[in-house]
Amino acid sequence: MDWTLEVVIVPVGDIDRAVEFYRDRVGFDLDHDTVMGDQRFVQLTPRGSGCSIVIGTLPAQNEMAPGSLKGVQLVVADAEAARAELVSRGVDCGEIQVIDPRDGGTFFGFSDPDGNSWAVQQIRARAEHPLIPVDARQRFGAEQEA
Repeated sequence: MDWTLEVVIVPVGDIDRAVEFYRDRVGFDLDHDTVMGDQRFVQLTPRGSGCSIVIGTLPAQNEMAPGSLKGVQLVVADAEAARAELVSRGVDCGEIQVIDPRDGGTFFGFSDPDGNSWAVQQIRARAEHPLIPVDARQRFGAEQEA
């Protein structure tokens, strides 16, 4: 049986500020922003990812303090390009660190306005071998629009 990780709850203090940060600065796609009575939940997905983040006021989200999520990891094919893109959008990023010269040993990090921290790992092989092939992403996007 396959088990897939598809959603990570990110605890934030201000939903609108978090949406602006993750959508406009980090570049995640806004999948939906839903209000049900007094509850709101917003799902955003990094491009090329099969896992999304959810922010909002659902009970599970209220159990964690804003900023308490640490070290969630994103993977990119080019850490320098990814860092430059984030910096150009106003994201304060740490310096690139090469922990191991082999593929997968290069990292940098950033935090959201609440202090939730993210690690960004470079795996150059992702450029040629993405986890979700581009044609599958295009099919999924077409299904979402239908």
